Amino acid sequence: MSDEEPPPSRSTYRHGGLREALLEAGIGMAREGGPDAVVLREATRRAGVSPNAAYRHFADREALLKAVSDSCLGFAADRIERELAEHPPTGPDGTLTEADARAMLRAVGLGYLAFAREEPGLFRTAYSVPDDLSHAFDAAKAGRAGRTPFQLVGLALDAMVETGAMPAARRQNAEFLAWATVHGLGMLIIDGPLRGLDDRMVDFATSRLLDMVDRGL
Repeated sequence: MSDEEPPPSRSTYRHGGLREALLEAGIGMAREGGPDAVVLREATRRAGVSPNAAYRHFADREALLKAVSDSCLGFAADRIERELAEHPPTGPDGTLTEADARAMLRAVGLGYLAFAREEPGLFRTAYSVPDDLSHAFDAAKAGRAGRTPFQLVGLALDAMVETGAMPAARRQNAEFLAWATVHGLGMLIIDGPLRGLDDRMVDFATSRLLDMVDRGL
């Protein structure tokens, strides 16, 4: 028997849920096979509708992939938020200490890399659509808490400055350096020469890389 869940019934999209059903199907395909697996016709099959019905919501496969990519960024943000929740402020009246800020920055990296390892298909899909920083704060890319991965990196870096963990003069564009470094390791782990490492070795590489980011900033 197949483990695949049955497609939702037609009553769902008759009540305005067709776009969500197609998007959910696209996310499922991305989880299984990355961005190349996201196909509009297959999404309609999983949603239980005719291919023509999809065009009311997604003009083509690229439009569906864009929506799936945005959702994947939101999932990455959710995973980062989970990691951040494990490191609440320890200062008086809930204020951040320097150690808290460093833990916050580290948590962002840990959550991001955990997402890559736990959901490689979604991680690949998150950055599969050409985009630029003008859309880095779009609500469509945000997690349940309303923040995007890029915003979360920025908040952690702001906390580093506010607590004295990083000089203000080094704050400008620090997101690019931290993000590029951590993203690079994620890609090497899931698609590059590091994909053969066992969990212990990956954890060690993750810890050392995050140490390097902290010191480098």
